[in-house]
Amino acid sequence: MQFYALLFSVMLSLVFSSNSTAKQWQSVLDNGQNRNVYFHAWGGDPQINAYIQWLAQQVKQQYNIDLHHIKLTDTSEAVSRVLAERSAGNHSNGKVDLIWINGANFAAMAKHGLLTPDWANQLPNFALTNPSHNPAVSLDFGVPTQGMESPWGQAALTFYYDSAAMTAPPKTINQLLSWSAQHQGRFTYPRPPDFIGVSFLKYALISLTPKAQQSLLYQPVSKQSAALLLPNLWQFLDALHPNLWRAGQYFVSSSTALRRLVGDTELSLALTFSAPEVPAAVARFDLPTSIRSYAMSDGSLSNIHFVAIPYNAAHADSAKLVANFMLSVNAQAKKQHPEIWGDNTVLDLATLHPEQAAQFQLSNPHPSSLAPNHHSPALAEPHPSWVKVIEQQWLARYGAQ
Repeated sequence: MQFYALLFSVMLSLVFSSNSTAKQWQSVLDNGQNRNVYFHAWGGDPQINAYIQWLAQQVKQQYNIDLHHIKLTDTSEAVSRVLAERSAGNHSNGKVDLIWINGANFAAMAKHGLLTPDWANQLPNFALTNPSHNPAVSLDFGVPTQGMESPWGQAALTFYYDSAAMTAPPKTINQLLSWSAQHQGRFTYPRPPDFIGVSFLKYALISLTPKAQQSLLYQPVSKQSAALLLPNLWQFLDALHPNLWRAGQYFVSSSTALRRLVGDTELSLALTFSAPEVPAAVARFDLPTSIRSYAMSDGSLSNIHFVAIPYNAAHADSAKLVANFMLSVNAQAKKQHPEIWGDNTVLDLATLHPEQAAQFQLSNPHPSSLAPNHHSPALAEPHPSWVKVIEQQWLARYGAQ
C-alpha cells in the first residue's frame, strides 16, 4: 500500500512539474511575441548573414518578432556594450537581446554576472540535444554554462589546399613544419588576436604537448603551467615562421585575407573554422576548382558555439523564442546543409523521428567539401584563460616583426 502511495505521489509531482513548465513556456510565448530582438552576432561571412536573414523571416512568421542582426567584427564589442550599460545603471533596458558567443567572451561575461542564468535548459527544443548523453552542449571551452547559453552549432578547424599544386598535404603539426620547409612561402596563418590565428596556435599547442601534460590545458592557466607548456609552441613557431609567406615578417589580419591569397595562388595551404566556407568560395570563383578540404590526422580543434541573453536584455522572452527556434529540427537541418552554412547540428539525431533525421542527410557533396566520414580526433578547446596568455606572449615575441 505504501508503494502505491509513493508511486501516486511521484506521478502527481511529475504532472505538476510538467504543468508548471508548460505554464512557464506559455508565459514566454505570451510576453515574447510581437517585439524586436537585437541579435549581436559576427557579420563577416555572407553565408551566415544570409542564414540569419532566413531566421528573421521565420520568427517573423511564427511570432511576429522583428529580428535585427547587429553585425559585429568581434564579439567583444557586444561584451563592452553590456559592461558600459551596467556601469551606467541600465539594468533592465539593454540594447543587446541575444548574443552569439563562446569561449573567453562567455567566461568573462559569466564571471562578471552579465548573462541571464538558468534559461537555456528550459527551452522545449533543448531536450533535442539529449544533454544527459551529450554533456558538450552544457560546456563552453570546458566551463559549465549553467543554463546561461543555448547551443547553436559546432565547428572544427579545417585545412584546405590546392590539389593542382600538391598531392599530399601535411596531416600532422610536425608534417606541416617539414612541408613548410620544402614549400617556403606557401602557408601562413592570421595574426592574433584573429580567431583563426589563435585557433591555429591552440591546435599546435595541444598537438605539441605530451599526453601526460595535456590536462593542464583544461585548467585555468598559471605561471607554472604556462612556463611548462608554452616553450614547446614557441620552439615550433621559431622554426616555422621563416618558412611562412613573406618569411613570417608579415601576417594577414583575417581568414578572409588568407582565402584571398589562396585564390590568388600565393598560398597552397590555408585553414578555416568554417568548413562550408571552402566549397562556397569555389562556387563563387573566389577559390580555384582544384581546392580540396581535409582534417589533420593528429586532431581537429573543435567547439560548440552558443547564444546567450545579457542580464539586462530589454526583450529576454522574445530572445528565448528565437533561441528555441534556432534549436528546431527545421532550423538546424537547414543550417547544416553546405550550400546554406554547413554548420554541424547540436541535435542528437538518434532522438529524432526517421523523417526528421532524414533532413540532415547530404547528397552529392562538392568535391572541395570536407569528407563527412573523415577520421580526425576532436581536440577540445583549452580553458579560455589560455587565450589571453597565448596572445600576449605571441605579440611580445613576434608582434613587432
